Amino acid sequence: MGNSTATGALSPLPIETSFRLPSPLPSWPPGGEFAEGRIDLGGLEVRQVSTFTKVWAVRGGGQDDLGATFFRPSPVPTGFSVLGYYAQPNNRPLFGWVLVAKDTGNGDALAKPSDYTLVWSSESSPIKQDGRGYFWLPTPPQGYAAVGLVVTNSSEKPSVEEIRCVRSDLTDQSQSDAYVWSTDGFSVNGLRPSTGGIKALGVSVGTFIAQANGTTTATSLACLKNRASNFTSMPNLMQAEALMKAYSPWIYYHPDEEYLPSSVSWLFDNGALLYQKGNQNPTPIGSDGSNLPQGGSNDGAYWIDLPVDGGRRDKVKKGDLSSTKVYLHIKPMLGATFTDVVIWIFCPFNGPAKAKVQLLNIPLGKIGQHVGDWEHMTLRISNFNGELWRVYFSQHSSGAWVDASQLEFQEGNKPVGYSSLHGHAMYAKPGLVLQGDSKLGIGIRNDTAKGSGIDSGGSFEVVAAEYLGSAVAEPAWLNYMRQWGPTVSYDIANELKNVEKLLPKNLRSKLENIIKSLPAEVLGEEGPTGPKEKNSWAMDEK
Repeated sequence: MGNSTATGALSPLPIETSFRLPSPLPSWPPGGEFAEGRIDLGGLEVRQVSTFTKVWAVRGGGQDDLGATFFRPSPVPTGFSVLGYYAQPNNRPLFGWVLVAKDTGNGDALAKPSDYTLVWSSESSPIKQDGRGYFWLPTPPQGYAAVGLVVTNSSEKPSVEEIRCVRSDLTDQSQSDAYVWSTDGFSVNGLRPSTGGIKALGVSVGTFIAQANGTTTATSLACLKNRASNFTSMPNLMQAEALMKAYSPWIYYHPDEEYLPSSVSWLFDNGALLYQKGNQNPTPIGSDGSNLPQGGSNDGAYWIDLPVDGGRRDKVKKGDLSSTKVYLHIKPMLGATFTDVVIWIFCPFNGPAKAKVQLLNIPLGKIGQHVGDWEHMTLRISNFNGELWRVYFSQHSSGAWVDASQLEFQEGNKPVGYSSLHGHAMYAKPGLVLQGDSKLGIGIRNDTAKGSGIDSGGSFEVVAAEYLGSAVAEPAWLNYMRQWGPTVSYDIANELKNVEKLLPKNLRSKLENIIKSLPAEVLGEEGPTGPKEKNSWAMDEK
């Protein structure tokens, strides 16, 4: 225990290796200010630095009990100033960034801190560490805000030349982000803007916050703001299509999957019907969806259903992999310093769920079945250079971000996603994910494995990019705001009656409670809505 500096005797950590995408970045099509290496936020020019000098590391606690490492950005481009340091868990290769800044206005956008406050030091901590770590909060002059912390391996205060604070009108409110590391009485998290979405101007600096003895630096640190309020750093349509071609995910379906995706037009061409409340005569839907009601909200007045004829209905349920097209929503995020390429995938039918109750696997009858299923993956790409940093995998009504360093890749820089059996939730790795109580081994199965697959870049269409105005024409079906399937109702107790005799009463009630707690989108009770009705359409992913 205690201080350890004999690093040669310690096992190497994943973070001691830097991650790079499998293939070099391509040359992006010209135009605008996308991938120019710098972004003007309105009097403040920023660059993204992803090379670092290690300052201090701890080798225990945190994720996988491997600790974390703290870095200074280095080298810093000439004329630019450090705004804060970078922190990352040790359980993955080094892959991160922070912003550095240069005043391009009247010369008062940046200012030295007047002092520092020691937030925490590892001097009295028994943790296994490389040297000692000291965390310092800059004291900004009046009218300025600090946007990052400084870490040293000495008890001596840092120089006021080490970092710069930012004029307050160039900053925005921030909040805690992903967990990095903690020990007794001290914790570290990432830092992000408090408000997210396509209109939000907050810019992440890539720095972190710290909390010691219940006192957090989050209230003392800000993020940056794109005061220019423009989207000149966003890709044009040709550049957005090039991003998709470079990073288009391979999506694999389970070998036992019966309900595959299709294009929207394939669904319409194969007999999908539009129903209206109070009208017993459904209407065939045109190939482009132009006769679907436009706008409004999901008021229950209309819904889509499969063909009435049993043979055609069964055919459409199974989808058509060869017709599959994915639909892209291109949107600015984090003050237009990143581009999100949201890849929407449609399946005509969502199959029934299966439960796992300890060693038993139990079909759940009709539970989970519904017409129409929209899932998505989101690529988060830096507008500084066009590099892929993260991918979001939607999982029914929620999902998860996965850093690029943790992804599987195929054919260069194309990430791999796995669609769960029947439910089509997206995951970064194959295997079983249990939705419920994983400790007891009770819940809904989400099984993924490498069966039939598609390169999503093989057939795609950009259907929305609000910042590009008239350059992108939205298809009529995208502005259909009602249900893509009828509302159904399940008697859960009745569906589970065949299960009851197999389970002890306590396990039976536990399973029933888990199923009842699932959102209606998972149960299949509500007819699913289209992409524009999802909360993430104009906001950040959950």
